[in-house]
Amino acid sequence: MLLNLRISKTIYASACVVVWAGFSSSPYHSVAKGIEEGIVVKTNHSLSVQQLISGKITDEQGAPLPGATIRVKGTSLGTVTDLDGNFSIEVAEGGVLQVSYVGYVSQEIAVNGQSTISIQLEPDATQLDEMVVVGYGTQKRSDVTGAIGSVKAGEFNKGVISNPVDLLQGKMAGVNISSTSGEPGAAQNVIIRGIGSLRSGTQPLYVIDGFLLDNSDTGIASNPLNFLNPNDIESIDVLKDASATALYGSRASNGVVVITTKKGKAGATQMNFSASTAWSSMAKKIDVFGADEFRNQVVAAGGALEDFGGNTDWQDELTQVGFSKDFNFSMSGSNTEKFSYFASLGYQDQEGILKNSELERYSGKLNMNQKAFNGRLIVDYNLTASHTENLRPSIGSTISDMLSLNPTIPALTNGEPTLLNTNALNPLKRYELYSDDAANNRILATVSPSFEILDGLTYKLNLGVDYSSTNRYQQYRPYTEVINESNISDGTLDVGISENTNKLVENTLTYNWHNYQHNLSVLAGHSYQTFLDQYRLTSARGFADNNIEPRYQDHNSTSEYPTTVSSSAVKNELQSFFGRVNYIYNDKYLFTGTLRADGSSKFGENNKYGYFPSFALGWNVTKEDFMSNSVFNNLKVRASWGQTGNQEIPSKITKASYAEDRLSTGSGSLNTYPIDTDGNSLDNYPYGIVFTRLANPDLQWEVSTQVDFGIDFAFFNSRLTGTLDYFNKVSSNILLEVVPADPVQPTSTYWDNIPDMKIHNSGIELALDYSSKEQREFSYTIGGNITLIKNEVKDSPYSVLTTGAAQGAGQTGATINGYINGHPIGAFYMLEFDGIGEDGLNKFKDINGDGEVLDNDRSVVGSAIPKAIYGAHMNFNYKSFDLGLNFNGSAGSKIYNHTTMSLFTKAQLARSNNATDFAVQYPEESFNNSNTVSTRFLESGSYFRLNNATLGYNLNSEEIGLGDAFQNIRLSVTGQNLFVITDYSGFDPEVNTGSTSGGIQTFGIDRFTYPRARTFSINLNLTF
Repeated sequence: MLLNLRISKTIYASACVVVWAGFSSSPYHSVAKGIEEGIVVKTNHSLSVQQLISGKITDEQGAPLPGATIRVKGTSLGTVTDLDGNFSIEVAEGGVLQVSYVGYVSQEIAVNGQSTISIQLEPDATQLDEMVVVGYGTQKRSDVTGAIGSVKAGEFNKGVISNPVDLLQGKMAGVNISSTSGEPGAAQNVIIRGIGSLRSGTQPLYVIDGFLLDNSDTGIASNPLNFLNPNDIESIDVLKDASATALYGSRASNGVVVITTKKGKAGATQMNFSASTAWSSMAKKIDVFGADEFRNQVVAAGGALEDFGGNTDWQDELTQVGFSKDFNFSMSGSNTEKFSYFASLGYQDQEGILKNSELERYSGKLNMNQKAFNGRLIVDYNLTASHTENLRPSIGSTISDMLSLNPTIPALTNGEPTLLNTNALNPLKRYELYSDDAANNRILATVSPSFEILDGLTYKLNLGVDYSSTNRYQQYRPYTEVINESNISDGTLDVGISENTNKLVENTLTYNWHNYQHNLSVLAGHSYQTFLDQYRLTSARGFADNNIEPRYQDHNSTSEYPTTVSSSAVKNELQSFFGRVNYIYNDKYLFTGTLRADGSSKFGENNKYGYFPSFALGWNVTKEDFMSNSVFNNLKVRASWGQTGNQEIPSKITKASYAEDRLSTGSGSLNTYPIDTDGNSLDNYPYGIVFTRLANPDLQWEVSTQVDFGIDFAFFNSRLTGTLDYFNKVSSNILLEVVPADPVQPTSTYWDNIPDMKIHNSGIELALDYSSKEQREFSYTIGGNITLIKNEVKDSPYSVLTTGAAQGAGQTGATINGYINGHPIGAFYMLEFDGIGEDGLNKFKDINGDGEVLDNDRSVVGSAIPKAIYGAHMNFNYKSFDLGLNFNGSAGSKIYNHTTMSLFTKAQLARSNNATDFAVQYPEESFNNSNTVSTRFLESGSYFRLNNATLGYNLNSEEIGLGDAFQNIRLSVTGQNLFVITDYSGFDPEVNTGSTSGGIQTFGIDRFTYPRARTFSINLNLTF
C-alpha cells in the first residue's frame, strides 16, 4: 500500500520548520514563525517588486500536508506549511514556486500574478517505500524478500557511544548485542540468530559503504570498530537470513551488518555542530564487608585477624567519576544536481570509571558524489580517517584488589600508597607504575565510479583499502620496594607493532528492465580481496629506576634479562564470483535468486572454492484485488532458503609445516637420531626436520543452511506495523582442531571437518511498532521486539568440547562449560552443589547413583545463551519537548561467577582478605574446603535494563533572536544504564570475561570484570 511507510505529517512538519527557521543567504533575509501560527517568510529583496503569495498544500485526498516545503526557484528563500497545510511567502514578479513533500511528486508552479494558490500533490510510489541496503545495492522495502532489519540515525541509542554497534542494542529482533565489560570501547558479542560455529566466534561481517571489513586483530585491545564515529552514520541494516546474506558467501554465516555513512542531500546545504559532556560512575558496587564488619567476620570465622586500624572502601579508592566530552562538526549539501558532499570532524574523549582508563579518538570523514554525462557517469568517493588512543589499567589485578583487599589497611600513609605487609603492590601504586597505552591510525578509503553503458545496463568499479597501524606499549616502571610481584622491581616493557592492510577490487554489471507488469534486475560481479596482517613484539626487562618510563629509556639485552623479539606476517586472498536475479511481477509476486563462489587461500587444492546459493519468494498480498477492503494496509509473505559459509580459520592449516629440531641435552631425543649409534654428545645429534602440521588438502568449508518464513504487516492506516519471522539455521562441516585418535602420529593435533556434527539454531522473531494519531501538540510511538531461540549441538563425537575453563591456583583447566550433544552452545557442565557436609567440605549430588561422586556425575545445568532476548522503545513528543526511552533484556541464561569462586571463600576471609556474605553462609564450612567448579557459583543471567533515556527540547530560534543564524537549536540530557532488574550478584549480568580454549570462544563467565558505568550527559546540537 502507498500509505505503508508515510512519514508522520506532524513530525515531518516540525522537522521542516526547524530546518527552515533562520535560513539566510545574502542579500535575502528570511524569518520562519511557529508552525501553529502559519508560516510567513519576509524578505528584503530590493531588486524587484515583491508579492505576498498564500496558499494551501493538500494530498491526493484533499487532506492538508503539514511540513510541505515551498521554495522560490533560483533563490534560497523558502518556507514550510503549518499543521493545516497553509503557507505564505513573498515572491518576485515572474517567480516560480517549487513544492515538495516526502512521498509525493514535486511540482513547480508559476505565480503569474496569482495571490492565492492551492496545490494538490500526488503520491510518488518510488519514495513512499523506504529504501533498504541489500548486498551490492538497495531495494524498496516492499520488494525485499529476505529478513533485513534497519535502524536509521534518528532511531539510534543516544549517549556516550564509542562503538557503532552500541547504537543498535535492543533495537532489532534476532540481534543480541552484549558488551564484554564496562571498559570504554569494550568489545561486544554480536549474535545474529544464534551461534553457529565453534571457531569463528560471533562477529558478523561488517560492510561500510560497500567495503568488506576484516575482523582481524588490529593490535588495539578495545573494539576494532571504534575507529568509526557514530555521528557519521546514516543507517545500519542487518542482513539476517541466508537470502539476504548469501551474496557475501563465505563470511556471512554469522550475518552481515551494513553501515551506511551520511551523504550530501539535494537542497539541504547545512552545517551541524554538536557538543556533549558526560560523567560516569560505578552503577553497582559489590557488597563486600566494611572495616568493622570485616573485623567481626574474620574472628567469627576463626581466622587470624590482621587489623591495620584503617577503614578503607577499596571500591571507592580504585574507581573515579569518569568525565567524557564529544565534539562534532559537519558540512553537507548539494549545490547542483551533479555534485554532493558530506564532510565531518569529530573528537571524543571518554574516561572510564577505573583510573588510567581512557579512550580518545580524532576522526575525519569525507564523502563526495559527482555526476557527469547527464547522470550516466557517477563517482562516489568515501574517506574515513581516525587516530585512536586507548589507555588501560591492569584490569584483572585492580578488580581483584578492590574486592578482596583488607579494608583495615589505610589507602595512604604519609600521603603515599601504603606498602602492603605482604610486600605486594598497593593497587594505588599500580596505577602509577603500570600502563597499557595503544595508539592506532586507520584509514578506510573507497572510490566507486559507475557508468550506464546502455539504458538500464550499468558497470561499477569499487576500489578500496583499509589500512591500520598500531603501536602498543605495556610497561611497569621499576619499583624496588616490591620484590615478589611479577618482578616489578626490575621494570618491564612489551612493545607490540601491528599493521593490517585490506585491499578490495570489485567489478559489477547491473541490468534493470521494467514495464507496467514486469520488473527485472540482474547483477553479476567479481571480487578480489587481499589481507596482510603483520605483528612484531619486543619484550625487555631490567630498567633503571630514574623516573623515566621504560619505553623512553635506552636498553641493552643482558644474559640475566635477554630481550626477546617475535614477529609474524600472514597473507590471505579471497576471490569471488557472484550473481543475483530479482524479478517482480505486477508488484505482487517477488523472486530473488543468488549464487556466490568464493575461493580462499586458506583452503587446500581439493576444496579451494565454496559455492553458496539462495532462493527467496515474496507475495505482496495487499496488492491483490480481493484485499481492497481489507483491514491490512500492508501484508507481505516471504520465504527463503540459502547457504552461507565460514572461512575464519588460521591461515595455511591445509599445508604441511616443518621445524628443525635437535638433541639439546645429549641424553636422548624424541625427534632426532644420532649419526653414531654410540654417540653420547651433542655433536653426534645433528639438526633434523620434524612435522609441526600435517597437510590436509581435503579440508572443506563450513556451511550454514538457513530457512526463513516471514510476514510483514500493517494496520490502522499503517500506524501499527510489524514483522514476524520463523528461522531454522543448521551449521555443518564444522571446522575444528582435533587430537588424532591414533596416538602414533607425527603431530599432536590436526584440522578436520567433524563428520555429521551439526549446530542447530531455530526461533521466532516478532517486532511491533505503533504510532499515535497525528495531533497538534502530542504524539508518541511505542515499539518492541522479542526473539525466542533454541540452540542445540547434535551428533558431536566428543562428550565435551570445553570452551570455558576455570583459572587460578588449584582451579586451572577445570571445565565450566562447552559443547555437548543435545544441549545449547555454552552449556554449563559441572557437579551439582548439595550443601556442606559434616566434615565441613562440599557435598555434590550423585547423579548416576553409583554411590560416589566423580567426574561422571557432572551434568548440564544451564546455558550461557539466553532463550529469549527483547527490546522496547517509547518516544513522546509534546510541543517542543521530546522524551525517548529504550529498554532491553534477556531471559533464560546462566552466568558462572568466577569472581566469587576465586575471592569470596571462607578460607580467603580467614586469611584476612575481604569477602561478602557468600563466604559465611555455611558456618560449618571448613577452611580447607576446595573451590570445586559446581552450581554453587552458577547464577541466573536474566535481566531487564533501562538502557538509555533522553529528554530533549527544540528551541525556537526566532523567539530567542537567533533566527538569522540557526535553523535548529536542540538541548537534551541523556541517562544510560539507569537501572537493571536482575538476580545476578556480580557487577552486571551483561558480561563475558572467560578465556578462550583451543581457539573456541567461551560465554557466560564473569572473572574480574571491569564494572559497568551509569552515565549522564548534557548535549547541544546546532544546525545552521
